[in-house]
Amino acid sequence: MSSLPSPGDDFEHMFDIAPVSLWLEDFSALKVLLDGWRAEGVEDIEAFVRADPRRMAQYGASLKVLRVNQRTLELFAAPDEATLLASLGQVFRGDMLDQAVHELRQLWSGALEFSNQTVNYTLDGRRLDVHIRARILPGHEGLWDRVLVSLEDNTPQITNHERLRRSEQYARGLFEHSPVSLWVEDFSTVKRLLDDVRAQGIRDFKTFLKVHPEFVTRCMQEIRVIDVNQLTLQMFGAASKAELLNQIGKVFRGEMHESFTEQLLDLWDGKLFQQREVVNYSLSGEAVNIHMQFSILEEHRHDWSMVLLSLVDITARKKAEAYLEYLGKHDVLTQLRNRAFYVEELNRLSRKGPWPVAVIVIDMNGLKAINDESGHAAGDAMLRRVGEVLAKAVDAPACAARIGGDEFSVLMPVTDERGAQAAIDRIVSLLDLNNQFYPGKPLSLSIGMAIAVSGEQIEAAVNRADQAMYAEKARYYDQLGVERRRG
Repeated sequence: MSSLPSPGDDFEHMFDIAPVSLWLEDFSALKVLLDGWRAEGVEDIEAFVRADPRRMAQYGASLKVLRVNQRTLELFAAPDEATLLASLGQVFRGDMLDQAVHELRQLWSGALEFSNQTVNYTLDGRRLDVHIRARILPGHEGLWDRVLVSLEDNTPQITNHERLRRSEQYARGLFEHSPVSLWVEDFSTVKRLLDDVRAQGIRDFKTFLKVHPEFVTRCMQEIRVIDVNQLTLQMFGAASKAELLNQIGKVFRGEMHESFTEQLLDLWDGKLFQQREVVNYSLSGEAVNIHMQFSILEEHRHDWSMVLLSLVDITARKKAEAYLEYLGKHDVLTQLRNRAFYVEELNRLSRKGPWPVAVIVIDMNGLKAINDESGHAAGDAMLRRVGEVLAKAVDAPACAARIGGDEFSVLMPVTDERGAQAAIDRIVSLLDLNNQFYPGKPLSLSIGMAIAVSGEQIEAAVNRADQAMYAEKARYYDQLGVERRRG
């Protein structure tokens, strides 16, 4: 009759076949070491060991491995227990000792067990991320000479977590340091508001917004800004995200109501990606022309809870475009309209009126003589003075233009002969004031005027005004007693 196995035999058997890595260790030398440090007056064990790396080396050297199980040999790629125990220097190295401070702190506080996330290395050089749990076995609390340690290999989880962390860090870096302004916003309440309107049976949303403009304002107020990047702070002159978000009403105002109305119409029609040009404002009040791209992220299209906006500052481009447009319609020297604009306006008036149209033709007297005697810079200065006079004398919808070297014209819709004469009187009066302001040679103008009452007559009116101007110019030179060709 065979005898029953002893409890010790059961332990040995379970230890060997356990599906987790098990280590039986002797911590008695560690207890002696800790008792010695405590006797020396050490209170903060963590600060104490971090102050001298050799102390953690003492900690590692004081631990003695007695046995390991089969799963441990497999985990650490060891052929047998003797080989593993002889190679513990390869297993416990690198950043393991630094992380072991957490274990030491738990033992120092009097705990009979501890847990920790740490790093070991297999005999073939692979790094293992392991979660360690240790327990001083019952009956050995006085000496710590028997400690059962289990290791759980969670390398895949830690690796995936680290990969995810790096991926998130990379994405955050791209977001924060993007060369364009990025906004992450929550439009979920806007979606609910639109859904409510649709549920009421509204089909003509454009008319609905015209009747209820307050709905646009409500939707603007319900947008929640989740995050912005660094370039956004620079673009809008904010020192911090908090400062920008606390004053968001200064950024989205004015023309934004109209452009946001267009944005809502697109969202109503299912356009979840949009781009348009808008005007925002910096916190200092300066207008910022923006090219905006708006996209509801794919995985949030069911509730619009995450929207990405990219804003590109096109203020410089807009200024350049405006300047080019200005140059296309203005004379650079006098700042009046140029001949191209004059011809276009003349054609427009001949087609549409409104009638009558007064045509005033003006020529500067004596420009050639000034250029010959004083140089073209002096002549240009006199032409600029003509521009000053006409700019002050002529108000919209009339327009004053330089149509040649020293030739100017004023087109005045809905103006009869009496109104045209009043305009000429203003020009003459301002000319006198201009001559009082500028010393030296006085500015002199020859002026002719005619009225057109229909499109067929406007060209003839231009010719009559031109003839009247030349007649006045002839009288001017006759009074001076000089030849016209010298003028």
